[in-house]
Amino acid sequence: MSQTTFSDDELFGEAAAEMRDDVEEHLAAARAELPGADEVWETEADNVLGVLNGLRSALDVGEAEDHLRQAKKWYTMGERADAFDDAADLAAAIEDLEGLIETIRTTHDDVSDLTNAVPELRGSLQELDAADD
Repeated sequence: MSQTTFSDDELFGEAAAEMRDDVEEHLAAARAELPGADEVWETEADNVLGVLNGLRSALDVGEAEDHLRQAKKWYTMGERADAFDDAADLAAAIEDLEGLIETIRTTHDDVSDLTNAVPELRGSLQELDAADD
């Protein structure tokens, strides 16, 4: 029976590859949680409020932020350990995804504000019309 020995370099290389895989898997999972382009563009609503409610629902990032956090955590560990030969692609992917999630969050907040404002505006206009009659 032969005994297998592993050098520190072999183990470190294997761990670095696994860390990179973890980052890539979490980035892919985060992307999968984001809404599709058609989801935020197409609608079947009968009125503006229906459109806004549909858009607000479509702008849900699900667990994308959690996956992004995990990707950033493993990326940071790998960078600090100097485990990655070239991680510029990972850094760019993390930055791009972070920016996109922030844009979706901001848009969601803006749509939520409109979802609240439009019915109030409609009510005020109806009151004005009633007063004119």
